[in-house]
Amino acid sequence: MGGHSHWKGIKEKKGKVDAKRGKLFAKLIRAIEITARQGGANPDNNPTLADAIQRAKDGRVPRDTIERAVARGGGETGGANFQNVFYEGYASGGVAVLVEALTDNRNRTSQDLRSIFAKYGGAMGEPGSVKWMFDKRGVILLEKAGADENRVMELALEGGADDVRDLGDEWEVVADPASFEAVRSALDGAGLTLTSAEITLVPQNSVPVDGGHARSVLKMVEGLEDHDDVQAVYANFDIPEAVLAEVG
Repeated sequence: MGGHSHWKGIKEKKGKVDAKRGKLFAKLIRAIEITARQGGANPDNNPTLADAIQRAKDGRVPRDTIERAVARGGGETGGANFQNVFYEGYASGGVAVLVEALTDNRNRTSQDLRSIFAKYGGAMGEPGSVKWMFDKRGVILLEKAGADENRVMELALEGGADDVRDLGDEWEVVADPASFEAVRSALDGAGLTLTSAEITLVPQNSVPVDGGHARSVLKMVEGLEDHDDVQAVYANFDIPEAVLAEVG
């Protein structure tokens, strides 16, 4: 959990923004299309689609663009046949890495990602080699300013959250995916500032990574995230914030 939260936190604290907004939009739109195709175009009956739409809204994708993506995924208009695929492997220092991709050419994507793994001292693994190490969870980060711990705890637990954790400048609220929307609505409705809110995959355990491996691990993660087909990268590294600040 530490790797996911610290890495996400350090990027947000530094105000890191994807300079290629067109690429970011394309990834968000592709996620909407494939989830609509797989589970139906009605977000009320397809929570995965509802989450993809919310991510697009958070990423400031225009409403009409989102609506067209839903229509394409629902079969109302033509669109490429994308598949949701997970690729697994290890980074330097024994860090488990799970890559979620939406692709219309699995062989091409596999070859591309294998090259990225190798470039930074890692290796692709067989299906199932690391995915079992991650659990699907809803994760919400809130700014501490104006967010009293007792109030956050009360709202989160009433909404169905499992835990509230102190990350220093932020609170981290963890929930089962089935309770995620209720928890987010409770916190947002109380006027609290949400830094991020997403259903994601978090590691069951973390691997400590020292400065010697940290740079290659972070470079690999960034290289994978930058690939057009990659929607998300999950890893179980735990890098101290001082090291993250130095090499990140």
